[in-house]
Amino acid sequence: MEKRQLGSSDIHVSVLGLGCMSLGTEQTKAQNIIAEAIELGINYFDTADLYDFGVNETFVGQALKKRRHDLILATKVGNRWNTTKDSWTWDTSKKYIKEAVKQSLQRLQTDYIDLYQLHGGMIEDNIDEIIEAFEDLKQDGVIRQYGISSIRPNVIREYIEKSSIVSVMMQYSLLDRRPEETIISLLNKHNISLLPRGPIAKGLLTDKAEKKLEAHFHQKGYLNYTGDELADTISKLREVRPTYTLNETALQYCLFNQTVSSVVTGASNSSQLRENVKAVTSKALTTQEYAELQSIVKVNQYDAHR
Repeated sequence: MEKRQLGSSDIHVSVLGLGCMSLGTEQTKAQNIIAEAIELGINYFDTADLYDFGVNETFVGQALKKRRHDLILATKVGNRWNTTKDSWTWDTSKKYIKEAVKQSLQRLQTDYIDLYQLHGGMIEDNIDEIIEAFEDLKQDGVIRQYGISSIRPNVIREYIEKSSIVSVMMQYSLLDRRPEETIISLLNKHNISLLPRGPIAKGLLTDKAEKKLEAHFHQKGYLNYTGDELADTISKLREVRPTYTLNETALQYCLFNQTVSSVVTGASNSSQLRENVKAVTSKALTTQEYAELQSIVKVNQYDAHR
């Protein structure tokens, strides 16, 4: 599988990253999916301390430890569970970040994290203190690089200006083109990678699109699409590359832009995993196909946090 450089770092990630949140709480099943992902060429695994109260990190760490130095491990910090574990608070103090990374390292059974990400972010945060915490961890060799997972343009711009982040994870797909407004060009200018999450738009850009639409989106729509608009758009998207699946077209759309290092998708079973691998190893879009796809879908913009 093709690998791309992560920002300006010396880290190279597979163009498909396994988003581990959807692995579930059955350890054997989760570890089997991870093992198959490695066999299929995936080297980038993305988890978070928030997922299943840390259980997800534990599963990932156990599955990766025998090949740890061949793989890229990413996790996230910032959401702090309360004592009863029925809600969490946002804590980005330097003290908490440094406490949380120790706990993540223990669960992950490793002495370093390749990519440590802020799991959100608000403009009201003490951003300078957060950056100091990440830079300290980098200096100490606890993390190799750091990034943020955010969809807030004002927050992203602050970190681009003030920090040495190598990546920004954000929602991006054919149906959610908001990063294209300004963020992608800004990241490209500063040699920072985009890590798209949600590239299949909650299943609307897969072969199960019509079922997903009828079950979940026909009444409420999706972003600035009505249910009827979604049905029409999905039909037209299929026509652009009739010999390829919609999933292939969706993931190749994200990968067309070289600012994207890896599309991060989840898989709760082997079939989903293999479908995603097939998509990223499929034929790349031509410039003409890319333009045609863009002419079909709407241009979205962020309404808040600009």
